Amino acid sequence: MQRRQVLKAGLGSVVMALTPLSWAMPGRENADWLFSAVDGLDGKHYIAGVALDGKNRFMIEVPERCHGGCLRPDSRQAVLFARRPGTRMHVIDGDSRQLAHTISAGEGYHFYGHGVFDLNGRYLYVTANRLEDSAGLVRVYDAANDYAHVRDMPLGGIGPHELRLMPDGDTLVIGLGGIQTHPDYGRVKLNLDTMAPALMLMNRHSGEVVARHAPSHHQLSCRHLDVAADGTVIAGYQFEGPEWESYPLICRLDAAGDFSELALPDEVTASLRHYTASVAFSRVSATVLVTAPRGNRVLLLDAEQGRLNANLELPDAAGARCDGNGGFLVSSGQGGLYRVTPDTAVPELLVTQEFRWDNHLT
Repeated sequence: MQRRQVLKAGLGSVVMALTPLSWAMPGRENADWLFSAVDGLDGKHYIAGVALDGKNRFMIEVPERCHGGCLRPDSRQAVLFARRPGTRMHVIDGDSRQLAHTISAGEGYHFYGHGVFDLNGRYLYVTANRLEDSAGLVRVYDAANDYAHVRDMPLGGIGPHELRLMPDGDTLVIGLGGIQTHPDYGRVKLNLDTMAPALMLMNRHSGEVVARHAPSHHQLSCRHLDVAADGTVIAGYQFEGPEWESYPLICRLDAAGDFSELALPDEVTASLRHYTASVAFSRVSATVLVTAPRGNRVLLLDAEQGRLNANLELPDAAGARCDGNGGFLVSSGQGGLYRVTPDTAVPELLVTQEFRWDNHLT
């Protein structure tokens, strides 16, 4: 077992307006507060908690850029993960608005920026890389025991990224990016010719891989995803091949286990510039939203029919999540927070912050 390293939370933080938090829990529509990794105008990296009124917020400085996050059920904790190939995950205490723990990946490992809890909030599942052989892993941590590392579950592939818990509470769905990286080379992609991405299902108890679905091209890196209440999965790709080639950038795994890729109009696929970021399901309809920051686009899709409902312009569209009213909240790398609804023609700007949001909202 890799030795767990818990670092003291001695980093500086800025705390404002200490009103009671009412943040969202998985499966709930409530979204009074949002968490995101952000970069400040001072060039430093932070974790930000932002109220939807845009007036109340707190910011915690961290030593490396973070990426995705998750909320621990039945607790006041949220966890934010360092961006690939970062080596830390940060546990925030919602009452004190301070770091409760910073957990290191340990020597010879790095994280990929995402994790998810089981339904009870006991175990945390985190995507990671073992450097000695580039093995993609799901690492398991015991939140009830100060986030002690419990075990590793190998995926038989490289570069796992976002993962979610399926509605059965027993199955993880994982976007396997297929891209080899090493901290010595920063974010350089080392194996573009031999990539083997997949959308995967894993039993979280046994570690058994129960399904593996390969994209239509080996350079379609499967990265980000979300799951509907009925078990339908929508995942987004990032194409790592020549810029003049074009392939589908969104796939679907339906509740029956059938895998397909969405055939969007050619001009829509081209507008995404080979890159999708966040995926978010509405919890009250079959609508799913996908952001494409390089193309400055937001797509609204009918997940049941695989049909495009809207293709909207939004500058540097980044993080996304449901808003509690059938719509979505979308952040921009330029600082804006927007509301997008199924009947909207133009995203509604709610507030502009003086920082750059990263690609995910929690």
